[in-house]
Amino acid sequence: MALLKAARAADVPTLDVVAPGLVVEAGTATASASAAVAMVKSGAAAAGGGRFSVIGHRGKGMNALASADPRMQEVRENTIRSFNDAARFPVDYVEFDVQVTKDGCPIIFHDNIIFTQQDGKISQKRVTDINLEDFLQYGPQNEQGKVGKPLLRRLKDGRMVNWNVQSEDALCTLQEAFEKVSPRLGFNVELKFDDSLEYQEEELTRILQAILKVISEHAKDRPILFSSFQPDAAQLMRQLQGTYPVYFLTNGGTELYTDVRRNSLEEAVKLCLASGMQGIVSEARGIFRHPGAVPKIKEANLSLLTYGTLNNVPEAVYMQHLMGVNGVIVDLVPEITDAVSELIALPEPDVEVDNLSNQAARGDTTPNFSQREISFLLRLIPELVQ
Repeated sequence: MALLKAARAADVPTLDVVAPGLVVEAGTATASASAAVAMVKSGAAAAGGGRFSVIGHRGKGMNALASADPRMQEVRENTIRSFNDAARFPVDYVEFDVQVTKDGCPIIFHDNIIFTQQDGKISQKRVTDINLEDFLQYGPQNEQGKVGKPLLRRLKDGRMVNWNVQSEDALCTLQEAFEKVSPRLGFNVELKFDDSLEYQEEELTRILQAILKVISEHAKDRPILFSSFQPDAAQLMRQLQGTYPVYFLTNGGTELYTDVRRNSLEEAVKLCLASGMQGIVSEARGIFRHPGAVPKIKEANLSLLTYGTLNNVPEAVYMQHLMGVNGVIVDLVPEITDAVSELIALPEPDVEVDNLSNQAARGDTTPNFSQREISFLLRLIPELVQ
């Protein structure tokens, strides 16, 4: 087995987005580890065919402002600069969050609420309640001499901090991303909705059609896949178009919601099969806690991607490859792409990025492991899950 470098599980950056309730009892972790290793050893979870994809999270990585790791504040997330910085490494896609402004313009921004400060007073607005012109006045400005409104961010623990990073760039629209980002990169367009709001079909349709209009006019031959945590939005996007694959985003049971469709990998599979979606994007911990779900996802001819802080650990990424995961969404783009190039024998990329909707259930063989390597993986899994 190739040398594992870049990071150990204990060195994962402490982020401000770690989901609650993820601690697993030792017995549960050991059982999950045994199941996962058994899958690898028997070849039951043979890796999906095609290219194992590395996807840059919000570009070159999200901004974790509470982290002591300077890499997590290197470049402003969800900007043209972050996307093009990611393109300097062997990533296949960049993932970003799309919302639609009050006047109908798709913009790229993760948080539901945007914060600023003036004369010592903090003010906030819902991103979808402001017009494009107002949205673009926040943060750094590309126009020389122009000063934007200072950006603040509310952390998971409620603290408000200045949103400062080492390499700045202005906020951008979806159209700008198509026009200014390296054409070799695919786009994983996350359809972003607020969990605290209820959406009627008419409103969802208006939002999704605004996004599809920009894509139809500017996508050209760029590979695109849609994803969303909002089950109705994901289903509706599948109904509105058939050109691009749609993936359902799920926490994989690591958090619970009133909508049961969001509460497990099993429910995610049911939703995808019922609506014709092509894949699932799961929190990586959900895969490690329930490794038996992976072959079921493959049997359903669905592609499988993961996200989460574990994807900043090369060992965890490698294990997912062996389990049959098709790709990972990562923050530490340089480190993980370097590790993947060493750990996983990748085929030469085609001129066009291999479409992730076609990767599910194409049978390759799982590499053979020595007993020593199997023992290493068995010890590793409980550490990762906990």
